[in-house]
Amino acid sequence: MMDGEILDKYKQAGKILAEVRSAVVNRVKVDASLLEVAEFVENSIREHGGRPAFPCNISRNDEAAHATPSYNDKSVFGEDMVKLDIGVHVDGYIADTAVTVDLSDNPELVEATEVALKNAIQMIRAGVSTAEIGAVIEESINEFGYKPVANLAGHRLDRYMQHMPPSIPNRRVEHGIVLREGDVIAIEPFATNGAGHVSEGVSTEIYRLKKLKSVRLPAARKLLKDIEEYKTLPFAKRWLPQTRLDFILKQLEAMSIVHPYPVLKEDAGGLISQAEHTIIVEGDGCQIITI
Repeated sequence: MMDGEILDKYKQAGKILAEVRSAVVNRVKVDASLLEVAEFVENSIREHGGRPAFPCNISRNDEAAHATPSYNDKSVFGEDMVKLDIGVHVDGYIADTAVTVDLSDNPELVEATEVALKNAIQMIRAGVSTAEIGAVIEESINEFGYKPVANLAGHRLDRYMQHMPPSIPNRRVEHGIVLREGDVIAIEPFATNGAGHVSEGVSTEIYRLKKLKSVRLPAARKLLKDIEEYKTLPFAKRWLPQTRLDFILKQLEAMSIVHPYPVLKEDAGGLISQAEHTIIVEGDGCQIITI
């Protein structure tokens, strides 16, 4: 059983997240600024008493994840399929959610992930295998004529750790892991009309601290002090002082001090939709904390 104080922090994070998600959806419209939407999300989280668990992800069209606006980004929405992936933590206890806002007139692709998420949640309980969940997600998406993104998955959440095993596959797999009561998991189906596989692109705006080491360059030491604020959670380049930032991050990356998260893109250029909730596994069911 989960400690009551910890459970309350997860629930608080989920409540904040649900409110922010509801407020931001109507701000995603053609010609609206991506940077303004991201900053609205992150500032709203803080105003509600939480902290961003990671930068607001705004992935469009063939982008699946890890896209967030740059410093002084001038990009605006077009007739895009927009995925908003948002995380909140309260004292390190994380809630994670995602919603697709379709400006591209592909409603069935959005529905495919929403139905897959609903069907997966209905079977969550202690003792269910992640392989069973993956099979239901794939079948649900296939029924709409689309493919799941095979190399993306849901995950367990832990304190200050966004991605922990077991992974929750979005496709049928031979072997799975049995879920236990008290597990906090994020279920996040991705559907596509493309190849069903994503690869890393060239753009990177999100990093996380991997391992603290001593560095000689004074500017790097100063930047590391800023990065330490985020502990093991991802951060955006736009959250940091901009002076010589790219140069210093490259040095820290080369020393394996920070880990980059390049934008993930669909291999065939297909559109991608996403839906996600955070769930606490119970003995005979589950509790959704992000609604």
